[in-house]
Amino acid sequence: MAKVAWSEPALADLDAIADYIALRDERAARELVRRVLDHVGQFAEHPMSGPKLPELEDWSYRQIVEPPCRVFYRHDGDTVVVLHVMRSEQRLRRTRLAPR
Repeated sequence: MAKVAWSEPALADLDAIADYIALRDERAARELVRRVLDHVGQFAEHPMSGPKLPELEDWSYRQIVEPPCRVFYRHDGDTVVVLHVMRSEQRLRRTRLAPR
């Protein structure tokens, strides 16, 4: 079973997205956070469950999609590190993820 760890930037990303949604619908923001946390929780049992990134096929990063978010992570041995969360309609900037 893998350990799941969140980076500070990833937590800040999710918080910012939830804050924006909460401006119109607090319940929807709470539900989104719950869905993302539940989806990320699957990494403990299935750390390689997300596909590799189409933008960065040669890197070791993977993603899951929990609309309207994309969650980027890396599996390092017995730990899964969540690195970045962004809205699905945005383009991924390579500077958000460092190559391994």
